[in-house]
Amino acid sequence: MCELLGMSANVPTDVVFSFTGLMQRGGRTGPHRDGWGIGFYEGKGLRLFQDPQASAESEIARLVQRYPIKSETVIGHIRQANVGAVSLANTHPFVREMWGRNWCFAHNGQLAGFTPLDGVYQTVGDTDSEAAFCDLLNRLRSSCTQTCTVAQLLPVIVAACEEYRSKGVFNCLLSNGDWLFSYCTTKLAHITRRAPFGPATLKDADVSVDFQAETTPNDIVTVLATEPLTDNEKWHLYQPGEWILWRAGEIVAQSHGD
Repeated sequence: MCELLGMSANVPTDVVFSFTGLMQRGGRTGPHRDGWGIGFYEGKGLRLFQDPQASAESEIARLVQRYPIKSETVIGHIRQANVGAVSLANTHPFVREMWGRNWCFAHNGQLAGFTPLDGVYQTVGDTDSEAAFCDLLNRLRSSCTQTCTVAQLLPVIVAACEEYRSKGVFNCLLSNGDWLFSYCTTKLAHITRRAPFGPATLKDADVSVDFQAETTPNDIVTVLATEPLTDNEKWHLYQPGEWILWRAGEIVAQSHGD
């Protein structure tokens, strides 16, 4: 199974600390050797890094680790291939333009016998994950116009996720740069850091940070991951069927699951 990483913050924030922990799981402390990717929103732009190599051995991952890109919304992924070859085309996160925005998506799980609906959005690679992403965008495009609010789109997104879940395991992160949607079938966790900030220590690397020295009292930063990345903080573990819509580090809407 793959692992996810997400961030939603109210100010541009770097995700180097969390990314450093996640990349260890890509071939060093975990088996996810089949590629990795991470996307950083900057306004309407999306800075995307991908590599089909294991993140623990990737020079591009080391570049990202040394380059503290600041963003308010981030989606990352490390892959353990189960559907589709190990290739750049099959490396998450996947990105498509819709309604003048870059939509970004990453998935953890497997979908059995999934056939996407025909539509404008087609797959480039051969993963069930990209097929689900294209299917979701086609549903949104046919259900609404570009003037739709996220409140109008949310029921379509949730209904699609519930349908995908019936086909297998579907944990995902989705964003258009304005908000971040998270959905859990089996494993997903989040932590929201706000004042008073404290120290944090990674599980997968001998790295600690004192967030009080790195933040202001007004900062709000939520980090999402398949498994908690730190061992001295209390993470919220999602329940099956739970979803949360994030904006600026805060919960906008949610369901508490089954």
